[in-house]
Formats: sequence, C-alpha cells, structure tokens
Amino acid sequence: MVKKEATHVRLNPMNRRNGKGMSIPEFVSPKAAYTAETFHRTFPDYQPTPLVGLPGLATKLGIRQLLVKDESHRFGLNAFKVLGASYAIARYLCEKLGIPIEEADFAYLRSEEVKRQLGELTFVTATDGNHGRAVAWAAAQLGQKAVVYLPKGSASQRVEAIRKTGAHAHVINGNYDEAVRLSDQMARERGWQVIQDTAWEGYTDIPAWIMQGYTTMAAEALQQIAEQFPGETPTHLFLQAGVGSMAAAVLGYVVARNPSQYPFAIIVEPHAADCFYRSAAGDGRALPAMGDLRTIMAGLACGEPSPLAWEILRDYADAFASCPDSVAAEGHAQPRASCRG
Repeated sequence: MVKKEATHVRLNPMNRRNGKGMSIPEFVSPKAAYTAETFHRTFPDYQPTPLVGLPGLATKLGIRQLLVKDESHRFGLNAFKVLGASYAIARYLCEKLGIPIEEADFAYLRSEEVKRQLGELTFVTATDGNHGRAVAWAAAQLGQKAVVYLPKGSASQRVEAIRKTGAHAHVINGNYDEAVRLSDQMARERGWQVIQDTAWEGYTDIPAWIMQGYTTMAAEALQQIAEQFPGETPTHLFLQAGVGSMAAAVLGYVVARNPSQYPFAIIVEPHAADCFYRSAAGDGRALPAMGDLRTIMAGLACGEPSPLAWEILRDYADAFASCPDSVAAEGHAQPRASCRG
C-alpha cells in the first residue's frame, strides 16, 4: 500500500491580528474595491459568479456550511484572472488618456475615439495559463494586441485557448519565473507594456491594479453571504496562492472591511511551489520555492512570491499549507452530487 504524502501546515508567527500595527494597502480597501467593481459592471456580460454550497463535504468535515466561489462562470473564461487583467489594462489606458478610471467604461475604452488617440498597443505577460488568457482576452476586447509566454510543459489546450483570442502565445524552455523575466525583457526591447500579476522593483502599479481588480470577487462573495445567510459571517477563509496576488487581494479586502473580526485565513499551495509556506518559516523576507515547480496544479506553479502579496499575507494570514498533488486530484474527482447550486 502506497503511503499518501502529508499536507504540511505552518502557523504564521508574523501575523498582526488584533491590531498589532495593522496597515492595509489602499488598493485593496473597500473604496478601491467599489471602483473596480463599478468598472467591471460596465462589461456587457458581467454577472456575479455563484457562491456554491458543498453540503456533503461540510457534513463529512463536521462543519455547518462550506461555500466555494465558483469562478468557472466568469465571462466564459473559467477563471477569476480576467478581473485583474481587464481592470489593469483599463487603468493603463486611462493613464495614457489622462482621465480617471471613474470617468471611463468598457464601451468608451474600446471605442474608435480611444483607438485614434492611443493607436495600437501591445500587452505582454507570462502565465501558467489563466492569467495569460485573461490578458489576451481583455486586450482583444479593448481592441489591442497581446503576446503571452508560457513555461515549458504547458498544456497544448492552454496555449490554444490563448491563441483563439487572437494573441501570440509562445512556450519557452524554462519555468514560470523565467517566462516573467522574458516578458519584461521583450517589453523593454520592443516598446510593449507588461501586464503581470507579480511585482518587482520599479514595477508595482500594474500588479496593484490587478489585485484591485480581484477584489470584485471578494466584494461579491461577502454580499452573497449577507443575502443568503443574514447575520452570519465566515469563520475560516481558504485561498490558493501562486504568486499570491489573488490571495492577498481577497484577504486584504476582507481585513479592511472589518479589522477587528475577520476569518482565520489559510493560504494553500502545492508542495512543488510552496514559496509562501517556506517564507513563513523565515525572518520576514519572501523566499522562493525549490525545485522545478512540477505540479498538476499548473496555475499555482509559481516559485517566487509577489512582494506586494507577501506584505499582506505575511501580516494577515494565520496559516500556510503545503499540499501534495493528491489533494487536488482527490478534490477534482469528487462527485458533483456533493454540490448545491
């Protein structure tokens, strides 16, 4: 009998819960989230994604309720990533136009008037799949071009899904972090604009806008909880992390909404790309994962934390979990009968 790999959980010794020097970045504040959600609502196909109950699994775990935000319905792209990519590209276009995002909407930014003012722009990014497709889709929707670099071993279906949007997609002979560096290099050489969901020195505005875009998902979820379960608040929050931008955006927004009482937050990663789990054992600095990042959790195969994300997760996450691939495989195999909605 083959022994299953264990999930490792590490409590966060740096957590600032209970007011120990709490400071939430403005870009994930309720005000910033409202601005992002208002823009997203101008998309013709915008609809809040469902909050789905898993009563069978909740019963098995001995808890009253387990809810999952089902992002497979987001603009037909099966992922939340488009919230960040579309908002960041919109913010970039607004800056080029010299107008605040509050004065723009989807229809205006894709208009011939904007195209005449700005000309044809090319956005470039690196991805393990969903972020690249989101950038490609958003660029196409707004009448612009996109180039996407993917790491070695990327599934052909992911590559073709990106190309179907009209973007150029290239698989490199390197991992995700090397694809990020290549996209930055090509942008500097060819005058393109990087739209990346991880930050580095000198590149923080666009990653912050991407995170601001992700807060739409969190705002929707809290509103749905308030409507479906009046008077109740979630006790625990599980968030998956690649570079950490989504996890940090959602957690930062939730903390900003109620700094004195927010859910116990657990950040979950694959063993092969457990950079946050490793960072939580260090001296407060973000640490990279080790190895080749090979995992079936392809969208999470990121070895270097985004500094913007790490600052939030370091301060407000309660625990970090590193999981074997078998956890994802088992979850994927669960019958749909365990779901409601």
